[in-house]
Amino acid sequence: ITDSGVGIAPEMLGSVFKMFVQADRSLDRSQGGMGIGLTLVRLLVELHGGKVAATSAGLGRGSEFIVTLPLAVDAEVAAADSSGVGLQASQRHILLVEDSADNREMLQELLELDGHRVDVALDGLEAVKQGLALKPDVAIIDIGLPGIDGYEVAHRLRAGLGNRIVLVALTGYGRPEDRAKATEAGFNVHLIKPVGLPELEAALRI
Repeated sequence: ITDSGVGIAPEMLGSVFKMFVQADRSLDRSQGGMGIGLTLVRLLVELHGGKVAATSAGLGRGSEFIVTLPLAVDAEVAAADSSGVGLQASQRHILLVEDSADNREMLQELLELDGHRVDVALDGLEAVKQGLALKPDVAIIDIGLPGIDGYEVAHRLRAGLGNRIVLVALTGYGRPEDRAKATEAGFNVHLIKPVGLPELEAALRI
């Protein structure tokens, strides 16, 4: 697949398939999403026994993505190859709270691809309602939400469910005061976008 678009900087070629990696580092990320799409592509291709690679002549000079798939893969070999793909945490019941449709759908697909059960909420009040009713193992919560913010969601879920639920803040707010506010609200983990896959794996293992 070849395009003539924005291209990829040489220093980004080695990491574009890592989760939450984004070339657009501006504060509003007006040209970027959550940084999950290419990771999802890689995982899907690898689950079929294939490989994907990216090349580019540089910024503004387009990109090329090459997907290589085998004609046939023995079932036992495929199972062995896919055993190390994706998140390494045990399967969990996760409530994903994210108001951005693109971000929510991609992260949901990524988590479900690894075998987790994922329910979603689009705003803060819905998140509290679903969390108290479904009692998930983990809630991954964006901070900037319609209705009530992620801090208040965490506070209410912690009050209603106690320590049986792991609360993960996945947010762009990373100042010391933001971390302190997250801890005060009841979050176990405070992850800053873009977050590395090892950090997310560790959060799901708590």
